[in-house]
Amino acid sequence: MHYVQIHRLPGNEDVKLPVKMSELAAGFDLHAAVQEPVVLQPGERKLIPAGFAMAMPAELEAQIRPRSGLAFKHGITCLNSPGTIDADYRGEVKVLLINLGQEPFTIERNERIAQMVFQTVPAVAFTEVEELSETVRGAGGFGHTGK
Repeated sequence: MHYVQIHRLPGNEDVKLPVKMSELAAGFDLHAAVQEPVVLQPGERKLIPAGFAMAMPAELEAQIRPRSGLAFKHGITCLNSPGTIDADYRGEVKVLLINLGQEPFTIERNERIAQMVFQTVPAVAFTEVEELSETVRGAGGFGHTGK
């Protein structure tokens, strides 16, 4: 079990903290802490506050991901997805949303706007070498295996 400290920011006492919507859900739903409704026009992007800050153990990161229902029904998704919140960040959690749909979309206070999934970050150290080992794939990149 990893323990994450969460701090509700002043003026957001009514905004729901991250919550799992089912027992086995991987993500915690995030709620909009907008002061008044925000309209996202088609093609428009806005940074939406979530009303809290947090402190995670060094071995964790939080990933901000779209909600499938908003994406499917309205074309609302997250840019820079998944967005990463590093363990040393202490500012307000915000969600970068974009409207890829055909119609304006209104974000209301306390509306579920994204989900937050925690992942373990492995400790990594680089070793500089003169050559890399060979593989069948080699340097084959984007689209090298066909359609």
